[in-house]
Amino acid sequence: MSFESLGLSPALLRALAEAGYSTPTPIQQQAIPHVLAGHDLLGGAQTGTGKTAAFGLPMLQRLAKQTPAKGPRKPRALVLVPTRELAVQVADNLKTYARHLRLNVTLLFGGVGMQPQIDNLNRGVDVLVACPGRLIDHLERGTAKLDAVEVLVLDEADRMLDMGFLPAMKRILARVPAARQSLLFSATFEPRIKALALEYLKAPVEVQVAAQNAVADTIVHRVHPVDGNKKRDLLVDILAERHTDRVLVFGKTKHGCNRLAEQLEKAGLPALAIHGNKSQAARQKALDAFKSGKTRILVATDVAARGLDIPALPLVINHDLPMVAEDYVHRIGRTGRNGVQGEAISLVSQEEASLLRQIQRLLKTDIEVKTVRGFEPEKPLKLDGHLPKPGRGRPAGQRPPQKPRREGETARPAKAAPRAHGARRHAGKPANSASRRPSV
Repeated sequence: MSFESLGLSPALLRALAEAGYSTPTPIQQQAIPHVLAGHDLLGGAQTGTGKTAAFGLPMLQRLAKQTPAKGPRKPRALVLVPTRELAVQVADNLKTYARHLRLNVTLLFGGVGMQPQIDNLNRGVDVLVACPGRLIDHLERGTAKLDAVEVLVLDEADRMLDMGFLPAMKRILARVPAARQSLLFSATFEPRIKALALEYLKAPVEVQVAAQNAVADTIVHRVHPVDGNKKRDLLVDILAERHTDRVLVFGKTKHGCNRLAEQLEKAGLPALAIHGNKSQAARQKALDAFKSGKTRILVATDVAARGLDIPALPLVINHDLPMVAEDYVHRIGRTGRNGVQGEAISLVSQEEASLLRQIQRLLKTDIEVKTVRGFEPEKPLKLDGHLPKPGRGRPAGQRPPQKPRREGETARPAKAAPRAHGARRHAGKPANSASRRPSV
């Protein structure tokens, strides 16, 4: 199938050809005809599959065909996104598609001054790409008007819900005309997303081209068990060995990412950190340096786990596992994109074993566990018996993983022999050992 067969206009086809787009992805093949036909749409796809073009191309074609109302040009399309980085990326893509159309794309996000954004809004807008918080600021000031919106897009809707934007989203949607086309795109179709779609979409067509929480089969997963206080040294060892590769390293906290980047610098491995406390200018500068190859190592919180398109990124490292298993899927989705081989390495301490089990349950598979010589943990990583229970979340006919037995162990171990007279009994009591948090 070609983009020509989808019914796109010559101006859009020309822009796609100039940008090197040749064949539509599965989500584009399925979504574009429905959006062009005017249907509301609930779209789900594995990250990195081209969702922006799936809603952006037909949206731009609709706007280009219609003459805007007289007077100041108010936004006729609104794209809501959860993060500043995703907003910049979506706006850049839409500008690329619209290069031969007389349509203006304007961007609103926090962390920068209001006045330049107000000036852009006053000059006239066709497509408004915005983060919910900053858009609320403009609505309260009266500098943004949404009464002319014809197409509403909620991109990465699951992430916006995770970040607590539901109240802001509802306030914004109350300002958008009811007579509109609504498109909701999400990496997952969890119950909250379904409820949102039922409330704000009208008889939506549902398109999903990948299983929920699926990961690209081009990604190799690997776990290196290591004590928490040796994680940084193991990370340095891996980065030194992969000295030609760009690497995205995920940490747990903002402070931890800053400290880890500083420690890598001291080890002779230049790195930049990106997280929510950084100014937008600093975040964008770090991203640009990483994408261009000026910086080889980027240390990030989950602010970089969604929507960022980093071409041909070979390796993602989880210095700390995410607290939510679904975020693992989004983190490693930065590699292995568009059919290119990728690798995901996780440094896992015994304290994170339960998080790893949750990830295994979500993926419905084991992840290779490989100990690195010189970094053997004091105690083996204990994962036995914690995979999904038989009959749950497993393809038909596939036998559930069996709990390995120790040598000489029977199916039902016999009761322990009586203890010697005077021995202290600790049956059922937890070991009195202090847990150690992974070092960041």
